Amino acid sequence: MSTTSTTGIRLNTRRQAFNEAVELLSSMRFAIALLVMIAISAIIGTIMQQNQPMPNYVNQFGPFWFDVFDKLGLYAVYSAWWFLVIMGILVVSTSLCVVRNAPKMVKDMRSWRENVREQSLRNFHHKAEWQSPLQANALAGQVAQRLAHAGYQARVVEKDGGLLVAAKRGAANKFGYIFAHSAIVIICVGGLLDSDIPIRLQQWALDKTPFTGDGLIAAIPDKHRLGVSNPTFRGNTVIPEGQASSSAVLSRPDGVLIQDLPFTIQLKKFTIDFYSTGMPKLFASDVVVRDNATGETQTATIEVNKPFIWKGLAVYQASFEDGGSKLKLTGFPMQGTQSGKFAIDGIVGNATRLDDAHTVEWTDFRPFNVENTASQDVRAVKQGEKLGSAFALGLDKHLGSAAKNANNKDLQNVGPSVQYKVRDQTGQAREFQNYMQPVTLEGVPMFLSGVRASPGDPFSYLRIPADDEHSVRDWMRLRAALHDPALRERAAGTYAARMSPGGGKSDTVQSQLALSALKSLEIFAGDKEAGGYMSVSRFLEKVPKAEQEKAADIFMKILNGTLWELWNVARERDGLAAIAPDEKHARWLQLSMNALSDSFFYGAPVYLQLDEFEQVKASVFQVTRSPGKSVVYLGCLFLVLGVFAMFYVRERRLWVWVRGQEDGAHALMAMSTQRRTLDFDREFDELKEKLPLKA
Repeated sequence: MSTTSTTGIRLNTRRQAFNEAVELLSSMRFAIALLVMIAISAIIGTIMQQNQPMPNYVNQFGPFWFDVFDKLGLYAVYSAWWFLVIMGILVVSTSLCVVRNAPKMVKDMRSWRENVREQSLRNFHHKAEWQSPLQANALAGQVAQRLAHAGYQARVVEKDGGLLVAAKRGAANKFGYIFAHSAIVIICVGGLLDSDIPIRLQQWALDKTPFTGDGLIAAIPDKHRLGVSNPTFRGNTVIPEGQASSSAVLSRPDGVLIQDLPFTIQLKKFTIDFYSTGMPKLFASDVVVRDNATGETQTATIEVNKPFIWKGLAVYQASFEDGGSKLKLTGFPMQGTQSGKFAIDGIVGNATRLDDAHTVEWTDFRPFNVENTASQDVRAVKQGEKLGSAFALGLDKHLGSAAKNANNKDLQNVGPSVQYKVRDQTGQAREFQNYMQPVTLEGVPMFLSGVRASPGDPFSYLRIPADDEHSVRDWMRLRAALHDPALRERAAGTYAARMSPGGGKSDTVQSQLALSALKSLEIFAGDKEAGGYMSVSRFLEKVPKAEQEKAADIFMKILNGTLWELWNVARERDGLAAIAPDEKHARWLQLSMNALSDSFFYGAPVYLQLDEFEQVKASVFQVTRSPGKSVVYLGCLFLVLGVFAMFYVRERRLWVWVRGQEDGAHALMAMSTQRRTLDFDREFDELKEKLPLKA
């Protein structure tokens, strides 16, 4: 075999492989497979929250699956490289479909299909024949005229042995295919224009890197900033009342990029109105926008779904947050024998040094919380227990869970709350949510302090009953006294003296009772591992099972009575009168015992009670430059036109073969359509009655 022939075979093989690849890429089955993959990706992106902080995903999925999902790019599906590749291939595939088929369709729409034969018309399902006394030319002309009146385009063509009247209607149906497929291309291109591809290119070409540290935005270096000429971006900026911003923050998987804006936004006033359920009815921002280049200013009010447009950039009202409210609180020790209080101040968004080992990070403040107070099954803190309740679960970022409850008569504003984290020297933190005012639960006012170890968990609440002064002071005295050995011994002696009868053996009985009372307090006070009811339970496990129930009853009676004396001893130490023994105070003591037991799992050295606040509101704006938006709108228009053309425009073709005879002319009519419907059958019957013309 010659070298020339071998080269030719190779070229033919390569050409054949290329043609097969193009055929596959432009086929309908390939495009459908791509659309299915995109649909699955969209489902994943809907189910899994996108662009969240990475620690949230670690807490949710664990280290192993976090790493797997991270490598797959599931935390930012719509900007993952594989998703963009699928979108690009879909654009190429659909474009090839349009390029290959559109010219054929346009040619077919323009064609009259006049190459049919008389015999082939007889094979049509919808056909009719008739005789006419008119001459062939006259009959063909009048048939064409009647078809034009019926909405058809018609032309007369001379054929061997006769005349052919070719007519068509609804040929624009083919535009449906062209428009629908073109719409997919246009929408995908618009989506790619608004993707983060330009940002990735800048990171690659201009060595831009996400910022992972802390500090003022103005002090962040240029390598973490994108210029005002960035063609597309979508970022957020948080502006407190009375302050301004000229940059937006773009979230990246490994940090943030700072997007410089060509203007400065100053928030003059933030307004929010609520429904009775606590849901926001309206929130809007009065702003002043100043062009950084020209100094031109413009005032505007930005509301939800009413953005402010400035030279191609759109500023949307996205949300609202606390802008740095100033807080004044009172702190109470939750460890040791001290019961004194101290003052502490904070600003939301900042941190306050608590002591040498702890720092308080102020994360949020809510001026009011609307809750459903009809079903207040607020559980206390339990070791190892999942947190939450009807009251606590589902708290919105700004409102309470009752915002979703339709029974308005049970809704109640339970007052302001503060949210903060207490972080130790090792970096570990527990988050707390404390209500300023007591909440009435089952007829008893309680101070609620929510606690959780992970941001992904709901809060579980420590419930401290309010005392006669509507405060937590008595409970704090009792807590401190429980951990004071001297006060425990004094309370045990007082209890034993009150309960022992007079007589010869009274000293021995009183001494034994005092030891039992002291022992009960020591057990309830616990040790480094545990205290409260858990410590009592461990003690009772040492008692034979047959006697555990009786021992538990005796133990709790002694504990309850001794705690009553401990309460009075603590009040006496602070110069206060003894508590009157009545049902109200007995109820308070029982609830206090529950709170004392739960306090061992509180996990913070102090309890912080909100006293005063000066609220500062902040508005969250989303700033976007979306060059692909108009392209997507155009694609949507094409899609609507395409769907309308495909489903509501029916293509019909009609031929009438006219052959002259001695006594007139013979006509053979045939009609076809792509979709046979009852309307088509009805139209054929009408034309069959209308076209057989008489002289």
